[in-house]
Amino acid sequence: MVAKALISAAMATLLVAAAPAPESPAPESPAPESNERAIVGDGLVDASLAGAPGRVRIDPGATGMPIYTAAYADRARLRGGMIGFGYAIGPEHVEGATAVTRIDFGSEPLKRRVGWTRRPYAAGVDGVVGPGGLPDPVVRFTLRAHIPGERTTILPMVDGGGLFGGRSGLFGLIDVGGEPLRIRFDPWHRRSLATAGAGVRIAQALGGRILGETGSDEIAFGVERPTRTILLATPLQVGPLALKRVGVRTSDFGNTAAIREQDDPDEIVVTGKRQRDKSHDRLSIGSDQLDHCSSIVFDKPAKRISLTCAG
Repeated sequence: MVAKALISAAMATLLVAAAPAPESPAPESPAPESNERAIVGDGLVDASLAGAPGRVRIDPGATGMPIYTAAYADRARLRGGMIGFGYAIGPEHVEGATAVTRIDFGSEPLKRRVGWTRRPYAAGVDGVVGPGGLPDPVVRFTLRAHIPGERTTILPMVDGGGLFGGRSGLFGLIDVGGEPLRIRFDPWHRRSLATAGAGVRIAQALGGRILGETGSDEIAFGVERPTRTILLATPLQVGPLALKRVGVRTSDFGNTAAIREQDDPDEIVVTGKRQRDKSHDRLSIGSDQLDHCSSIVFDKPAKRISLTCAG
């Protein structure tokens, strides 16, 4: 029987209290350290999978376990082992196979467990990997040139927890209503999105109201989920960023029926048979906010993320 582990694309997980993040002025021109990997532009690098050449995106929001396309795995002549995996996006699941093989992302060869899926994680590339999957202790994503008025905030860094731990991704922690919330950075999707449960927590803590009609947004693997928009009375602070509006997925690990409509004076209270697991709550910061940022630095030994943005 094939053993399967589940990576949640619902975006969040951890029960550790987060202290307020310290701020410091952004450096004029940070000099790269010898143990630092610099990722610029579109994040695409020449890579190899079991000796087969390809192009892989190093993505700050992707999993630590590299996820390749099945076509690339076929070119590399990989065979799936006894461990498979599933990627959950709300009610939709993408199934994949895994194997241990030699890989290279343009720095040094590694022998790691990798996964592949018939449905590509991202269009136009042979695979993706997050900073947790690189051997480099520090991974710097340079998004653009320095922006006037920017500053740097240090966020605690945690992994996805559970069976996959760091293989499921690296997240920053912020405080929402006295409890930690995991955030990921996704420059390849325009809209910042919270899972339903995270959206309810944010709205309750910061005076949120739902605006407009239900739409949809692509999450990963080409899968779209229904979304709406929350208008916040008090902006949500993510380091130097102040989010006044947040997209929210309406029906994955939670239900946004607990959030008031903009024109509805009555609050709707939702009850359930069992308590919701807040460890699934996630907030994904998209390019609508990251356009104000010049860099994101993942310091794995220090367990921190440095976010440099203009407020």
